[in-house]
Amino acid sequence: MPGERPDPYRVWLSEIMLQQTTTKAVAPYFARFAARWPNVRALAAAPLEDVLKLWAGLGYYARARHLHACAKAVVAHHGGSFPQSEAALADLPGVGPYTAAAIAAIAFDTPVAAVDGNVERVVARLYAVEDELPAAKQNIRRLAECLVPVERAGDFAQALMDLGATICTPKTPTCALCPWRSACAARRRGDPEAFPLKAPKREGRLRRGAAFVVLRSDGFVLVRSRPPKGLLGGMTEVPTTQWTHDFDGGPELAPRLGRAQPRWRRLAGVVTHTFTHFPLELFVYLAELAPDATAPPGARWVRRADLADEALPNLMRKVLAHALG
Repeated sequence: MPGERPDPYRVWLSEIMLQQTTTKAVAPYFARFAARWPNVRALAAAPLEDVLKLWAGLGYYARARHLHACAKAVVAHHGGSFPQSEAALADLPGVGPYTAAAIAAIAFDTPVAAVDGNVERVVARLYAVEDELPAAKQNIRRLAECLVPVERAGDFAQALMDLGATICTPKTPTCALCPWRSACAARRRGDPEAFPLKAPKREGRLRRGAAFVVLRSDGFVLVRSRPPKGLLGGMTEVPTTQWTHDFDGGPELAPRLGRAQPRWRRLAGVVTHTFTHFPLELFVYLAELAPDATAPPGARWVRRADLADEALPNLMRKVLAHALG
């Protein structure tokens, strides 16, 4: 109903999860997070490890760390309530310009332009913006700001996002159903699919490394936690080497396992994974040890049946599936 605004916590949670991720993928994660931590105070009080575990599989794991840090900041500096101004929201950890605008518009009805990928596409087509992304972002945002109404800005923001998601889609837009079809410059040109124009994407250089899967005969697997900052920060992994462009190594780079002398067996094939900035190939080595084998410093044994409860990123799930079937 008009006048009733969505819960800022749920708006923020959904917007963080939807960064570079589809609604279909996000939906079950959002439901689990909202059920386990129904408000920002509950999330702020949760251990980061639990947040990472529930996030595992959704990707872009820095978002989970920022999510937790943001919840703590809202509780510590804003009394457990999200600030209403776009500027104050943008100062929160992990909240960029778009997310700040989306929360301000949707949760607080502030007349600001929330420009996500869908809105970017709609506006680029509406005005037939000739500049290429990402250079065109500032101009597209300026044009989007001109469209925002003074009243019901939150409803407008959601409607514009939905227009891009359901009608003004990347391929084969349904122009006949669009309420702006008569005003759309790209439609008049006859090539709406061409917009927004994008600069050629640079492919990152391939990196390689090795992953070492240690399985005890009593069903325990050796894992460790990655450093809290950086790629996959704080997530659970099996021991790996560094990932480099000129990797040339093998079992000699495996972790020391006390007095145990593991017999490493390199498995056929490689595990491939693509990060935002580079593709990766991991050679996988497997060794089996006795039940009394000790874990090296910084590592721990986890029952194989309990691996699903660990904060394993998709890359490590692939490695374990490759090694253990």
